[in-house]
Amino acid sequence: MQKKYLVIGAGALGLATAEALLQQGAEVTVLEQGAVGQESSWAGGGILSPLCPWDYPDVVTQLSSRGAALFGAWAENLHRATGIDPEYLRCGMLVLPPLDVEVAQRWCEAHGVKFSFRDGGMFLPDVAQARNPRLLQSLRARVEQMGVHIIEHSAVTEIQSNNNKVVNVKTLRGDFSADNYIVTAGAWSKQLLGNQALHLGIKPIRGQMLLFKFDTAPLPHIVLHEGLYLIPRRDGHLLVGSTLEDVGFDKSTTDEARELLLQRAVKILPVLGDMPLVKHWAGLRPGSPENIPTIGRHPILENLYINSGHFRYGVTMAPASVEVLMNEINGLPQLFDVSAYKWVV
Repeated sequence: MQKKYLVIGAGALGLATAEALLQQGAEVTVLEQGAVGQESSWAGGGILSPLCPWDYPDVVTQLSSRGAALFGAWAENLHRATGIDPEYLRCGMLVLPPLDVEVAQRWCEAHGVKFSFRDGGMFLPDVAQARNPRLLQSLRARVEQMGVHIIEHSAVTEIQSNNNKVVNVKTLRGDFSADNYIVTAGAWSKQLLGNQALHLGIKPIRGQMLLFKFDTAPLPHIVLHEGLYLIPRRDGHLLVGSTLEDVGFDKSTTDEARELLLQRAVKILPVLGDMPLVKHWAGLRPGSPENIPTIGRHPILENLYINSGHFRYGVTMAPASVEVLMNEINGLPQLFDVSAYKWVV
């Protein structure tokens, strides 16, 4: 008999989780409080690497490295199945000074990461990117092909449990029940879990982005300077981001952020000073301590799982995070130590 799963949240993590469940024959319903793939997953830049991986704990880089290693084949399979190209591109990333070259070089050598020094900075040739909106479109099309049931505009208002198990969830569109429940609600995960969140350390962190359009790509690769990044797309679009703002669930954009991002970007690419701004938007990342996500089973409720809290790297980590979660659900061995991602009581 098919197991029934209820996935709460239809961003990159939710849809990728649904895809993996469908591949093993499960019956999957996905609940989304708004529209599919329109929150943090859509808003991000799609750099498939921590910005400066040597600045992060190993538990972050092991998950992001595994995700990046799986991403190319995943994107190719999605493209082949749906005809929608996530635009995976291994374009490289140039990290401009200031940076601690000795620390960065030592980290790269220890982790087998290629690097060179050019244009006054450190170049990482294997860093790739994906185009987030296209990835989300492709993921949605794929899980719909596989028979998922997606219910949009169905915010969860309560998770009801009995005898250490979830029995159903209440939403604005009625009650839903399943054999197992998986929370992939990003910045909203702690809020919707209520008392069941325990010590889950997830909160919204706003990031604002700018978009420009050139006739041809103005840069051959991603450029990073002190947390500011410029991401060139194949069709000439250029993303500039992003801010890190602890402002709760406020998704509005600000003139101050726009001017700051633009001023800093112009110093790197002066031609931007003469370019019209195509779009300015904000998204709410699922902020977590040290960028460490929570993946796995609830400590008390045996049929409740989570795959959330990836902060800036949800898209990057998605294939690996789903792998970790599915191994736990299926009782299979993990490829590396996953204790750091456990849900804390």
